Amino acid sequence: MQRIAPLAALLLLLLVFLLLGAPARLLPALLPGGQVQLGGLSGTLWQGSASRCLLQTAAGPLQLGRVQWQLRPLSLLTLSPALDVDSQWGGQHLSGRVKFHGVNDIGLSDLSARADASLLRQLAPLAVEGGFSLQAQHLRLRDGLPAGAQGRLVWEHGAWMAPQGRIALGSYALDIQQRDAEAPLTADVITLAGPVQAAGQASLTGQNYSVDIRIRAEQGALDPALQQGLSLMARPDGNGYHLTLTGAL
Repeated sequence: MQRIAPLAALLLLLLVFLLLGAPARLLPALLPGGQVQLGGLSGTLWQGSASRCLLQTAAGPLQLGRVQWQLRPLSLLTLSPALDVDSQWGGQHLSGRVKFHGVNDIGLSDLSARADASLLRQLAPLAVEGGFSLQAQHLRLRDGLPAGAQGRLVWEHGAWMAPQGRIALGSYALDIQQRDAEAPLTADVITLAGPVQAAGQASLTGQNYSVDIRIRAEQGALDPALQQGLSLMARPDGNGYHLTLTGAL
């Protein structure tokens, strides 16, 4: 038994080095079928790039553009492969470390992402403008649901495209925290700047969500068109509105 253990370790290391030197064109065979589409592959499984990457999500296809990756070899020894990833698609950018803990269990760390609101409009019927940025120390997804998170999502220069025209709102932040899979994910809503002030909290427990936000004008009254839109889903609260929502994803 004492002689077998070193031999097994040597064979494992040999397998790792063979995988590291394998061409990047083998990568599609290792990924979940139909979820990731890659084109223009170059380099190796260890360090390579794809000129085109399309990710299939529940809300529809997400274009990532050019993607570069570098595998962290020692992560293979723990059977939890980790890669440093960077993607660019026009003004859309994403970088961070991806770690695969198991089937449908993915960890993200040192995550930085930026995208225009047009991306959100592709995934959901929301008539908004502005830019979104995400800085996350860590984010874990298990079976498509968050299982631990800490970070900040910012909506910069936000605006609502009302039937009457564009209405400037402001810049806002969501400070996101989740201790572990058993705890709810919470997000504190903070106004950074702008004519429309918003403050409150949102939470997600499993697939059940709740939203509790108060909205008011920084000075005077809210835009009449915005008031009309808010009145469909929020109740009057002094010189503003109180938005409360509950439901399931």
